[in-house]
Amino acid sequence: MSTALAPVDARLSPLALIPARGGSKGIPGKNLRPVAGVPLLARSVQAAQAAERVGAIWVSSDDGQIGSLAEQAGAGWLRRPADLAGDQASSEAALIHALEHLAERGPLPPIFVFLQCTSPFTTGRQIDQVVRALEASSTANMAFSVVPWHGFLWSTDAQGHGVGVNHEASQPRQRRQELPPTYLETGAIYAMRTAAFLQHGHRFVPPSLPVLVAELSPEIDTPADLRLCEQLAPLLEGAPQRPAETTQADPI
Repeated sequence: MSTALAPVDARLSPLALIPARGGSKGIPGKNLRPVAGVPLLARSVQAAQAAERVGAIWVSSDDGQIGSLAEQAGAGWLRRPADLAGDQASSEAALIHALEHLAERGPLPPIFVFLQCTSPFTTGRQIDQVVRALEASSTANMAFSVVPWHGFLWSTDAQGHGVGVNHEASQPRQRRQELPPTYLETGAIYAMRTAAFLQHGHRFVPPSLPVLVAELSPEIDTPADLRLCEQLAPLLEGAPQRPAETTQADPI
């Protein structure tokens, strides 16, 4: 079956796909590393389980230990070939492989959610925010989680000189509240219309919909990030969650 022609059943709830390869140079065994005693992979599965809008949950991995943990946590394991699990392999390749195998078992849902284990504090409520924003849109093909950015962004020119990105550096300094709104992609949650993703082969199928989430969403890319998240865990997870705010649940 051609994945691009895979049947879609509008009655099916969005499924969650969690790519989690075994190899990692920056942090060996990263997806199995714990934060506050819970492995990163298990945290992603638990977040998906807590989401009201998510149905089936699948983990794509080449690693048997990760696959076993996925099944213990209540997700399915899709065995990923080694050539899609190297340092140069893209997340999109893993997602297409997973959807191809799921399409052999039956129709796919119209929407699927891509979750990354490197965001340990993702919540079910955040996943529902992103999915519902996409479901409510008549035009967007994908939605993704963002947080507000309030700083002055800089780049450099060919000579290495500073160039303002979200401000005009040659003009008098603006107040922060006068800057145009900018947002930082959290890297945690991406919801996509299945047919559009399979047709284009990448996650940012236009039009895209940034969805503002309220909670802090750090990513783990380095050992220092892992240590920071370990210290943040009792602060972020020990306190009661704030009530959802309508303005923050809406897409930007």
